[in-house]
Amino acid sequence: MKSTVIKYGIYALISGFLFFGAPFLLGMEVDYDYGELIGYTAMILSLLFVFFGIKHYRDKVNNGKVSLVKAIAVGMLIALFAAVGVALFDYIYTTQINPDFASQYLEYSIKKMETTLPPEELKVKTAELTQQIKDYGSPSFMAFIMFASVVILGFIISLISALILQRK
Repeated sequence: MKSTVIKYGIYALISGFLFFGAPFLLGMEVDYDYGELIGYTAMILSLLFVFFGIKHYRDKVNNGKVSLVKAIAVGMLIALFAAVGVALFDYIYTTQINPDFASQYLEYSIKKMETTLPPEELKVKTAELTQQIKDYGSPSFMAFIMFASVVILGFIISLISALILQRK
């Protein structure tokens, strides 16, 4: 199990780092409207190695059998690697590539809210969002949020993969 997790985990880590960072590494500007879509797509693509890792473990290591629990365990360990890759790029991005990301995102969000909210509600929402950025806008916390997001998606993909691939 260890060699399967390490092999597919490294694939997931590298792909998480590269897929999550591809738009920035290719010189594309940040588009906040599509950024979330691109981010989740990158996470899911890197988590495809969960399925392939479980399948490899079942077919090549464990004589064609894998229990639900063992499959989830293999999948989650691989997902942790993907989570590290995404969080690592997020941390590098928010500390080195674009250290002003939090303030830029706050400015973008306020401008977007200006078009849809009445002035009183805009003032309240702006204050709330500004406080959230102050409280949670550090690069370390944002990287942790990305890590946690990938782990949650990794659990879902591990569970689905385990249900598909389990054989006794």
